[in-house]
Amino acid sequence: MFRIEAKSNPRFIEASFVILLIIATMAFSIGYLKATPHIPIFLVISLLLAYGLLKRVSFRDLEGGMIAGASAGLGAVFIFFFIGILISSWIMGGTIPTLIYYGFLTVSPNFFFAIVFLICSIVGISVGSSLTTVATVGVAFMGIAGAMDISLTITAGAIVSGAFFGDKMSPLSDTTNLASGTVGVDLFEHIKNMGWTTIPAFLISFVLYAILSPTGEATSFDTVEQFKEGLLSTGLIHWYTLLPIVVLVIMTFYKAPAVITLAVVSILGVGLSYTLDPLPASDVFKILFDGYVSHSGNKDVDALLTRGGMNSMLFTIALVLLALTMGGLLFTLGIIQSILAKVESLLKSAGSVITGAAITGIGINTLIGEQYLSILLTGEAFKAQFAKVGLAPKNLSRVMEDAGTVVNPLVPWSVCGIFITSVLGISTLDYLPFTFFCLLGPILTVIFGWSGKTLTKLEQ
Repeated sequence: MFRIEAKSNPRFIEASFVILLIIATMAFSIGYLKATPHIPIFLVISLLLAYGLLKRVSFRDLEGGMIAGASAGLGAVFIFFFIGILISSWIMGGTIPTLIYYGFLTVSPNFFFAIVFLICSIVGISVGSSLTTVATVGVAFMGIAGAMDISLTITAGAIVSGAFFGDKMSPLSDTTNLASGTVGVDLFEHIKNMGWTTIPAFLISFVLYAILSPTGEATSFDTVEQFKEGLLSTGLIHWYTLLPIVVLVIMTFYKAPAVITLAVVSILGVGLSYTLDPLPASDVFKILFDGYVSHSGNKDVDALLTRGGMNSMLFTIALVLLALTMGGLLFTLGIIQSILAKVESLLKSAGSVITGAAITGIGINTLIGEQYLSILLTGEAFKAQFAKVGLAPKNLSRVMEDAGTVVNPLVPWSVCGIFITSVLGISTLDYLPFTFFCLLGPILTVIFGWSGKTLTKLEQ
């Protein structure tokens, strides 16, 4: 999308006013009016169209920008469809119920949030996907937390933090490869350099989650036992139903395309369902589209296992396409370009350049809600600026992830924020204060930028 040609050249003040108007519209509509994000974004798109016509930009050009913006999200759309199918197939095949059941056997309420954070971190590194981690292990932990009467919002925060730590530090992650590739840094050198900010953020987060974790005395184990019995009554709990997770890790390790990987493990989940409770093909197709519906008789178990399907992703997909359409208009009207040009001209020192890059990554995530775009744009905009102040490219790739990758799940209308809310059932603004790792990323990268510590100078 960053290659969309600007059809207008607004001044910085004018572009800033448009940006502030967009932020105010979104904040008031979602925060005060409690509107779903679709309508505010649609309203912003309408305002941008009117603005463009007043600027004498032809409707054909505006329409082209909208289409170009939306088309940038088609890859994500296919991923979302397959994740919807994956969730329903993994429930009918017993994978997710078995994960939850084994979680009850191994997870203690003592240090619960720290354990959730640690396990999600390990899974995230293994599979290289934050969203897959949230949709599988994250769903299991939410069920465990609900049954143990433990805070769902803090649990969601720990899940998101762990998932995005894993995504950020995994060599299998698309964002990690994108960040290193955008500025021409070796992948493993990039990951090693991220450790300077990522490891402290991980340790601080782990300690905070351990402190917040409840004590055993505050937990209702009667409820846990009832939950375990309810899961066993479904007939879906078998060790071999975890096979799709093994296949997922193996295929990801060998860098199989995400869509193919999700398709294979979804088919495997459907296959496993025939070993548990054979269903007519018409019922299987209905479950894959509308989601699995649990009839265990335990309302808590039924609430957890009734989910998934392509249909459950349509809300998310519609919002993603609207957000990217808005982004396409912002580029077509030259608003983003005007802001970036001004930011670049103000940055002269290493600390200010790193701060500017971090603000840009956060700003693009906030305005457009697209994780990849925040990485691409920040990298394109600040390559030359980092070189001017004598900083090696790997400093920039680190900032791109510290203030780009991990910020996306904190934005309610972002791709990750929307998805996580739809899967975990907790609003972005509710879990945001407890995503310690994601919040610490931008802070630490700016602090190290101004202190000069851990920065690598450009070789002469």
